[in-house]
Amino acid sequence: MPLQTFHSHQPFTLESGAVLPGLEIAYHTYGTLDRHANNVVWVCHALTANADVADWWQGLIGEGRVIDPAKHFIVCANILGSCYGSSGPLSVNPATGAPWYRTFPQVTIRDIVRAHMLLRKHLGIEQVQLLVGGSMGGYQVMEWALMEPERIGRLFLLCTGAAESPWGIAVHTAQRLAIEADGSWEEAQPQAGAKGLKAARAIGMLTYRNYHTFVRTQTDPDKEKTDHFKASSYILYQGDKLVKRFNAQSYWLLTKAMDSHNIARGRHEEVMTTLRQITQKTLLIGITSDILCPPEEQVLLATHMLNTIYHEIDSPYGHDGFLIEFEKIGRILAGFLEEE
Repeated sequence: MPLQTFHSHQPFTLESGAVLPGLEIAYHTYGTLDRHANNVVWVCHALTANADVADWWQGLIGEGRVIDPAKHFIVCANILGSCYGSSGPLSVNPATGAPWYRTFPQVTIRDIVRAHMLLRKHLGIEQVQLLVGGSMGGYQVMEWALMEPERIGRLFLLCTGAAESPWGIAVHTAQRLAIEADGSWEEAQPQAGAKGLKAARAIGMLTYRNYHTFVRTQTDPDKEKTDHFKASSYILYQGDKLVKRFNAQSYWLLTKAMDSHNIARGRHEEVMTTLRQITQKTLLIGITSDILCPPEEQVLLATHMLNTIYHEIDSPYGHDGFLIEFEKIGRILAGFLEEE
C-alpha cells in the first residue's frame, strides 16, 4: 500500500501540557487483516526511519520473509515529531497556516505511543499479535505494552532498554550541541540547522558502529596518506546522506523524546518493578558489539520481565546490527513465532 495519512481533528494534549490542535499520522500497511483480526504485526521504528518498514527492513519483512504480508497484516506508523508525514516541525500549524518549525512542542515516548493508539483505533485493530521495535522503537513497544496491556500480544525487542541510559543522554546532548552550534538551526525554513545535523550524524555514527567496525572497513591501504582518509570520507558521506533526507529540528526534538524514556516514570520507584508489569511473552535480542545500547541493557530486561527469551548475536556491526543481521534475526524470530 502507498503511504497513507490519518487526520485526527481532536485536540491532542502532550505530556508537557501543550496541546496540538489536531494530529496527522503517516503510515504504511502491508497485507490484509484476516477475518479473525488476529494477524497484526505492528513495527515501531527508530530515530530517523520512516513508515515504509518493508523498505528499510526488507531482510525481515516482505514476500517469503519471516514477517510476510501473505500471512500478516503489517503496520508501521511514522512517529510524532518526525519529518516523514506525521505531525512535526515541518507540518503546518493550523493556527498560523505556516509550518511549526522550531515552535513544535516537545514530545515524549509516551506521546508517540498515544498517537499510535489513535491510529490503532482508526484502523479498527483490537489486538496487536506481535509488537516489534529496535532501539528507540523498543522504547515505544515497552511503553505501549504497559499502556494497553490488554491490546498487545507478544513483544519483539532488539538493542533497547527500559530507560535511556546516562551514556545515551550524553550522546544526544552532544548531538544537540552540534545542531545548536549551527546559527541557522532555529530559522523558519526546512534546511535550518543542516550543517549542525551533519555534525550530529557524525557523532551518532561513532555509537552506531564501533572501533572494530571502523578498523575492519575504513582502514586506508595507503600508508603514506596525511589527509583525506577513508574513515573521514565515510563520516562526511553519512552526514551528507542524512541531511538530504532528514530535518535538524526533528532530530533535535526526537533525541529529547529519547531522553524522556523511563518506563518507571510516574509508575514505580524502580525500573525493575515496572518491568515485572510487562507480562507478554517477549523475544529479546542483543548485539555483542553494540556500544550504544549494550547487551547488559537487554539482560536487565530478561532478568526482570516475567516471560522472556533472550538471544545474543555475535556481530561486528554494533548497534546497527539489528538492521543488518536479518538472516540471524530472522531465524530466531521464526522459531519464536512457531512456538505456542
